[in-house]
Amino acid sequence: MSFHPPQRTLMGPGPSDVSPRVLAALGRPTIGHLDPAFIELMDEIKVLLKFAFRTTNELTLPVSAPGSAGMETCVVNLVEPGDSAIVGCNGVFGHRLCEMIRRAGGTAIAVEDAWGEPVDPNKIEDALKRHPEASLVAFVHAETSTGARSDAAVLCALAAEHDCLSIVDTVTSLGGIEVDVDAWGADAVYSGTQKCLSCVPGLSPVTFSERAAERIRSRETPPVSWFLDLNLVLGYWGSGARRAYHHTAPVNSLYALHEALLILKEEGLEAAWQRHAREHRALAAGLEALGLQFVVAPEWRLPQLNAVRVPAGVDEAAVRARLLREHDLEIGAGLGPLAGQVWRIGLMGNTARRRNVLRCVSALCAELPGAGDAAASAVAAASGVARD
Repeated sequence: MSFHPPQRTLMGPGPSDVSPRVLAALGRPTIGHLDPAFIELMDEIKVLLKFAFRTTNELTLPVSAPGSAGMETCVVNLVEPGDSAIVGCNGVFGHRLCEMIRRAGGTAIAVEDAWGEPVDPNKIEDALKRHPEASLVAFVHAETSTGARSDAAVLCALAAEHDCLSIVDTVTSLGGIEVDVDAWGADAVYSGTQKCLSCVPGLSPVTFSERAAERIRSRETPPVSWFLDLNLVLGYWGSGARRAYHHTAPVNSLYALHEALLILKEEGLEAAWQRHAREHRALAAGLEALGLQFVVAPEWRLPQLNAVRVPAGVDEAAVRARLLREHDLEIGAGLGPLAGQVWRIGLMGNTARRRNVLRCVSALCAELPGAGDAAASAVAAASGVARD
């Protein structure tokens, strides 16, 4: 039988709700991945990605695989055996960067911060001084496992001061908070389509500075991944009408990405960031009226990924199950040391709407033990945050 998924409201750590326009784009006729019309679309996608990343980097494209493949693309193209990299580790994805660097033959020098805290620039600077052999600094701008934002501009500047390239994870930040690749001076940046871009999962936008591109071109050894080798991929995603076959691109998913990026451009980057911030304030007002506490301090808190502590004595998995079963509402569980202790509530892209905020607060009021008495005040608190 054909599969017909239930209609959910996606308020977990991703994917987010996909716009009907994006879903409609998926259903357009499939054409060949070397069709001249499709090559024109590829060029438009590159232009739109430069807009989203705020960059003029020529080497900007979507990798035909999800965000972790974007991470791996940056690592395997910039790390050669024997290289050392300083890695900010304040959650799951900093540690994943370390693992990928090791598998590429490099040495990952982990700089640890508490989960829920931003990457500490002072610790990164100390590590750079202790390890002058390092050629890379890698960190997560928006740590999905905790909801913490790190200061990308400061960390990229530190990397440049020590003649290191920077690798920046913007999987959860692109389209939701300020990402400014050129102003940061970032060298290699990757993201995902299923978070604040509200596209379908399965693609990873990446962008590389000219300094990083030169490092890629001048490698002494080939990358450990054939599929992610940018020197090969650029034969297909490069400039001009003639493109060399590298792989069969996910044609319809790229239609969807193009539409999602058009929606972002129509709204405007600053307007999208402001919408995420505004709906976060409404959600925070409602959650705090229920007595829920955030993991991350306000100044480092991501508006699009809200990690809140589970009240004592509450079965967090049971509450999530009831939200899904009774309200068709998905929120996320904690990872690593936060497993069983937090919920991760996403307000990403098309999901970041007031109706979803109120639905989430109302559903939690219904399913949290003892929350019924606070229901009216919690919904009123969320509703009371200005929409303009």
